[in-house]
Amino acid sequence: MKHYQLSREGRRNAWLMLVGAALIWLFAIWTFQSTLGITYVPGDVGASLGTMWAEGLTVNRTVPAIFMLVLMVAAPLTMWNISMELVCRYEVAAEGLRYRAVGVDIVIPWDGIAEIRSVDADSDEPSDELILSTAPAAQIPNPLYRVLYNQAYGAKVLPVYPGVAERAELMEEIRRRSGNPVITAPMPEQALEQTQS
Repeated sequence: MKHYQLSREGRRNAWLMLVGAALIWLFAIWTFQSTLGITYVPGDVGASLGTMWAEGLTVNRTVPAIFMLVLMVAAPLTMWNISMELVCRYEVAAEGLRYRAVGVDIVIPWDGIAEIRSVDADSDEPSDELILSTAPAAQIPNPLYRVLYNQAYGAKVLPVYPGVAERAELMEEIRRRSGNPVITAPMPEQALEQTQS
């Protein structure tokens, strides 16, 4: 059974994105603290929060703090998504396409692939999404990983990452076995023109 995973260059790019997301997360944590004038030192947190409330929350403090709070939540989710890409493995088998990643091991039957959507086909690194007829997350036993998978991709979508080695061969196998042609997703401008006409 042949498997496909990220190429060396794909892994390097994923590591760079992972480090970048981690730096953004650390920056958000530090900026959140300094913006509100609070401390993370155990035992002093309550006193610093009391001082912050006594001084009052101005727009100059609240808006940046909310933005940093959003980054503090979004960055770990992004890091998890990148980690999934970094260790992903696709296996072509008679029963279907097997996808393995962090806490995820699912098998998509060939007749369960309803559509293959090409995303950003004109890019140097094109990406594809497999649109599935059933939600594969039910195969993931851990509820946290199930939620994270659905959050990252959607209930009935499986990405085929651009950095996968021998990606063209993998996509040809998926097309041939599932009997689905590739449908190119319209660019935002094309979608707008189609809506207006």
